[in-house]
Amino acid sequence: MRISRDKLNKLAHTIADTLADMNEVGFNEDRNTIRQEARKALENLLNEEAKIDAAARTKISNQRKIILEGSQEWEILYRKYYNDEVKRLGI
Repeated sequence: MRISRDKLNKLAHTIADTLADMNEVGFNEDRNTIRQEARKALENLLNEEAKIDAAARTKISNQRKIILEGSQEWEILYRKYYNDEVKRLGI
């Protein structure tokens, strides 16, 4: 899934602000550094998700018979291959 840079920054700000509001959390770095690290973590997660999605779609497209996207069979195979890829990566 692609998320715009603005939305990603908004999410990172929300994460940093939420953490700052928690009494159980203390920062060793300034809030901007925390926000940047949150943004990097979100970007990494989204990149991993895109790779998993691409691998699942590739497996479906490599089937002998043509399976139309959106069909029940495609959805079942996508979930299966997606979960297999997640397990393979240990996520």
